[in-house]
Amino acid sequence: MDLHSGLPFWIVKNEFFDLYHPLRENYKTDVAIIGSGITGALVAHELCEAGISCTIFDKRTIATGSSAASTAQLQYEIDTPLSKLIHIVPEKIAVDAYFNCLEAITTIENVFKKTKLDADFTRVPTVFLASNKQGVELLEKEYEIRKDVGLPINFLDAKQLKEYQNIDGIAALQNDTSAQMDAYKAAINLLKYHQSKNQLKIYTHTKIEKIQESKNGYELLTEHNHTVSCKYVIIANGFEAGQFLPKKVMNLLSTYAIASAPVDKNMVWPHQSLIWETAEPYLYMRTTKDNRLIVGGEDEDFQDPVKRDHLLREKVKILERKFKNIYPNIDFVTEMAWCGTFSSTNDGLPYIGPWKKGEKKLFALGYGGNGITFSMVAAEILKNIILNKKDNRLETFGFNRPSKK
Repeated sequence: MDLHSGLPFWIVKNEFFDLYHPLRENYKTDVAIIGSGITGALVAHELCEAGISCTIFDKRTIATGSSAASTAQLQYEIDTPLSKLIHIVPEKIAVDAYFNCLEAITTIENVFKKTKLDADFTRVPTVFLASNKQGVELLEKEYEIRKDVGLPINFLDAKQLKEYQNIDGIAALQNDTSAQMDAYKAAINLLKYHQSKNQLKIYTHTKIEKIQESKNGYELLTEHNHTVSCKYVIIANGFEAGQFLPKKVMNLLSTYAIASAPVDKNMVWPHQSLIWETAEPYLYMRTTKDNRLIVGGEDEDFQDPVKRDHLLREKVKILERKFKNIYPNIDFVTEMAWCGTFSSTNDGLPYIGPWKKGEKKLFALGYGGNGITFSMVAAEILKNIILNKKDNRLETFGFNRPSKK
């Protein structure tokens, strides 16, 4: 399936990683990673840095799946508000998930500082807008619980919101811990870095059809009947990982995004904040390095790529109109528009680790709107599993995490 359509800004902005390297023979590696997007790239980075030999396999050109369509907003907030999440999973797990996301933003920042790679990583604030009276009630609950557990949070009333963000709204939550990046550039640069530094092998246009256990681990069968023998296999290809799971664990969503032509620097909204709202489906907004504005949202339950793509024109108009409601004085001219397919889970948390304890088939499934921070957490957890180091985060993000429902 095509994971996106239209013209994603990141593919236009960046140079293609024109690697064509399909597997043409049987192959052996310690760890096979399926997926070359930002999740697979972060996993490969952690393994290479730990001295673990690994190989990437992808059925597409490098990083041209969901990563190419991501708006790459890094926030500690999860799709499910903390005040709701504590009623779905035990409070300890809910709070731990939020703090892990907060820490992951700094971890990602340090990855690119240490490697000196350009990922357009920029620290920015987050502003969470109340869309209506019910939204204000949600923000009040969120503010109290986040403050109580020690998460960084500020409450802005209408006057403070106008002064801080130049928005005529009713209330908002704000924090200074977020960031934005270019997930497509980040994935490509990480993979190139480890190709050079650690002789990371990457096989593109190589579809893994089947995974079966072997005496020493696993054998992966490609669509052209070549075999990959490995001790561990890490599945990092988003919702397409469904074929390797015993049962369905995610829901598919179609999401839409538009990018403006560059605007005058003085017209960019204050602080270059990440902005999103309480309404469902929610709107989210960010800026870019070259003063473009990106607006996304209008999520729909995914049915098929044809219907998803057919709605693109209509969704562009809705997103433009919603933007104008927030910033009527900013001249937003859509220059690129795209739609993509992403996954979510019932509790808004990712799935990381083995399906069954002790298995060496591992999953790095950073589902939801916070996929990149989850991917960073997954990369660290899976590295620790392979190194036989205990990682308590499996209790929060594993397949067997407890639920209150």
